[in-house]
Amino acid sequence: MGTLSPGSDPYLSVHAVNIFVRDQERSLKFYLDQLGFELAFDARLQSGQRWVAVAPPDGTAVLTLIEPDPDSREYKFIGRATQVVFVTDDVTAKWREWSRRGVRFRHTPRLRRVRYEELAARSDTPAEGADHSPIWGGVFTRFEDLDRNSFALVSFDEVSHAVEAQRRAAAARLESERRATQELEIAKQVQARLFPQTLPLLNTLEYAGTCIQARQVGGDYYDFLDLGESGWA
Repeated sequence: MGTLSPGSDPYLSVHAVNIFVRDQERSLKFYLDQLGFELAFDARLQSGQRWVAVAPPDGTAVLTLIEPDPDSREYKFIGRATQVVFVTDDVTAKWREWSRRGVRFRHTPRLRRVRYEELAARSDTPAEGADHSPIWGGVFTRFEDLDRNSFALVSFDEVSHAVEAQRRAAAARLESERRATQELEIAKQVQARLFPQTLPLLNTLEYAGTCIQARQVGGDYYDFLDLGESGWA
């Protein structure tokens, strides 16, 4: 991650969502084999508890699969609506693919459209009586895992496209900052190697040389020149 410039906001994103399951290994196979998710991490903590999580191929957040004790309060959360929403560019194609793999859906994909009014001020105010309210819409369905935890699956829409574009732009900006920082560090190291690495031994003089840049990389330079019998410069 690149360094933050003064006044910029620190990086922030959703990392993990807890999903309570009855059997971690059984649920792990479902998410990997039937949904095509990827293993994010699988580790054994010092307490002996297994810490395992999965992630959709194109996602940044992960689902942490937690196997609670049957007598715990968390055990009652198994089999509920998770409020987690997955977004894809083609709900129908994903519904067909997952249905062939045995994934249970609550209903077939449905189209839903809602007319809304933008609250932000717009310069192109429509003429009186004209109806130019944009329409937000997409295809929706819900699916379940082996423990009947349910998730929403929706198509890309205008809002999702805008959020995804912002996410990609932020990721590109962070990557650009990271590369710029890395390249400056390389240039700093290269410049440091150009300066004399050893000092000539003089019997009658103690001396030293250094160059402190005002920024990471500068154009100043120093060296010791052997003038032969006439001495050093």
